[in-house]
Amino acid sequence: MMKRSLLAVVLLLVSTFPAFAQTDWIRTGTGLGVERVRLAAADFKVTGTADPRAASLNKVFNETLWNDLDQAGIFDMVSKSFYPMAQPGFPQEMNLGAWSNPPPSAAMVAFGNMNIAGDQVNVLGWLYDVRNTASPLVLGKQYKEAATEDNARKIAHRFANEIIYRLGGGVNGIAESRIVFISNRGGRKEVWMMDYDGANQQQVTKLRSIALSPRISPDGSRIAFVSFVTGNADLAMYSFDLGRLVAFPHYGGANVSPAFSSDGMRIAFSSSMRGDPEIYIADATGANPRRLTTSPGSDVSPVWNPKTNSQLAWVSNRVGHLPQIFTMDADGANITRLTDGGYAVSPSWSPNGQFLTFAWDRKYGPGAPGHQDIYVMDLTSHQWVQLTHEAGTNDFPSWSPDGRHIVFQSSRSGSEQIWTMLADGTQQRQLTHEGTNTQPNWSWK
Repeated sequence: MMKRSLLAVVLLLVSTFPAFAQTDWIRTGTGLGVERVRLAAADFKVTGTADPRAASLNKVFNETLWNDLDQAGIFDMVSKSFYPMAQPGFPQEMNLGAWSNPPPSAAMVAFGNMNIAGDQVNVLGWLYDVRNTASPLVLGKQYKEAATEDNARKIAHRFANEIIYRLGGGVNGIAESRIVFISNRGGRKEVWMMDYDGANQQQVTKLRSIALSPRISPDGSRIAFVSFVTGNADLAMYSFDLGRLVAFPHYGGANVSPAFSSDGMRIAFSSSMRGDPEIYIADATGANPRRLTTSPGSDVSPVWNPKTNSQLAWVSNRVGHLPQIFTMDADGANITRLTDGGYAVSPSWSPNGQFLTFAWDRKYGPGAPGHQDIYVMDLTSHQWVQLTHEAGTNDFPSWSPDGRHIVFQSSRSGSEQIWTMLADGTQQRQLTHEGTNTQPNWSWK
């Protein structure tokens, strides 16, 4: 069971319940269908060094490792207040019974040590199954990097990902993934990027104009976005390899909401180059654009099924003048409406191709204030679950590469900021605080 995403398990378990019962079930965060691994993460020890940097780097490492494991969504983390007084830095210091018995009652323990030699930080880390007295070793890793705080965080991310992969059914962790977003903290709306946990927030573009809808390529080398540098809404492409914009066609009309296919070969977008905003696909370079939709009204926000690249979900007001979520084949055939009213926008397809997350105000209409929240829909049954509940306006959800998390935009704190949560709606955390921050997009790996 642990080889399936937590959200898939949740939805399968509640598939026989009516929508209102599903909502309550998801909100509690209970009944996930798998027993979470009870995991302890002992503070790593500083060994064999008098370097004054060691204590601060070790503190960064320990905090990062704990947060990565805590936010993974698959562990029951043992409170450090329950840990034995003598914490191990080496295997020979491990007392299995002290960790497996109450009060910690841990199943697994991560532990290790750090030292600085010259300008290099060295980390040894182990993961033990403390209930397996005959053969407790699950994982042993060694890392060496230049002695900086950024590298202490990097090593912690890598070790956390190894643990998550081993104990999470072979699904890669997200600790080294990135989130791109739009921020106005520098005075203009520019593309920014940060680590998955909100650390290392850095400005990417410096166009002194307006940027919107950033989407990172599957290989992480480029960002497609909307630029108003020319005064028109044009698609633009930023290359990390070159550290600058690269050439991309200008089609005429307004061109918005780019989205890469998961193989990186194609890009979908909305364009009014021939009148109404319609959905187009083109080569990743922008060459050979081909129109998929022809209906009156606005067709925007296409996203690919990343599992197959044979379907697209998008937003259209072709029925009833309010935006709804639709799907179609990648050649424009087999159009299906998914939402049944209200105001539905911003679809994002799960990595396994089974679910859509989107923003939906189900009560939207004249005289009805409503609330825009984040939902998830099972594309086989069209059953949905509500993940946020009337806390500000919530929009632009985007799946993490492991399918266990969702990043989104919310105004609940008084201004639009970036938040994350587990894909069952629990553990909602604010990542940004400075300026206004919107339209997040999670990297593919």
